[in-house]
Amino acid sequence: MELLIVSLASLLAGLVDAIVGGGGLILLPALFATFPQAVPATLFGTNKSASIWGTAFATAQYSRKVKMPWRSLMPAAGAGLVGSLVGAWTVTQVDPSLFRKALPILLTLLLLYTLARKDLGRHHAPRFAGAQEAWVAAGVGLVIGFYDGFFGPGTGSFLVFAYVRLMGYDFLNASASAKLVNVATNFAALVLFAVQGHVWWHLALAMAVSNIVGSLIGTRLALRHGAGFVRRVFILVVLALIVKTAYDTWFRTV
Repeated sequence: MELLIVSLASLLAGLVDAIVGGGGLILLPALFATFPQAVPATLFGTNKSASIWGTAFATAQYSRKVKMPWRSLMPAAGAGLVGSLVGAWTVTQVDPSLFRKALPILLTLLLLYTLARKDLGRHHAPRFAGAQEAWVAAGVGLVIGFYDGFFGPGTGSFLVFAYVRLMGYDFLNASASAKLVNVATNFAALVLFAVQGHVWWHLALAMAVSNIVGSLIGTRLALRHGAGFVRRVFILVVLALIVKTAYDTWFRTV
């Protein structure tokens, strides 16, 4: 029964994550509810062991239908991997609790900005090209990769927003590009968790397969319905992140 619950949660998480990121909102609570006595790091590691596969398959699916800017994506992915490793090391040196309190406020500002700019992300008009785009993308990967390693919640949404706002992508192309960077940051975190023994490999295979199935469904939905659909899902996911992070920060007592 436990395997069935987390596999279904992994499928739904893969679906949401493939569209706009935020699958951890579904899978992590399911893992914590199903295994309340487990060490949190083990549940985080097990989550990464499934989500990285769905994200990788989503990247492959998008690349068949969306023109991927590989010359800027590869530096962004490399920088994201380095940033995630540095962030994971930093969290062992610095308490991230202060940032936890600011996160709901940052997400609220991001949501309000997106709602106020009704044309944001509806049209694909990249602001940079060539080496300049590669440098900007690498900067985005490094900063958000560091955030993913240091703290984590909402990484996919922050990546999508950065590609839309800073680089001029529409939401569909931003989501497609964000996937590869997210694969890199997830890989860095997964390696660290695995080396420390914080992955339940007996659950990983079933959860990975479920996550891939959900990812394929989510990718098809995004490609079929376009940037406007991805924007709407983005708004819903950010809203859910605000509610969850605000509750975890200010209202949960245990």
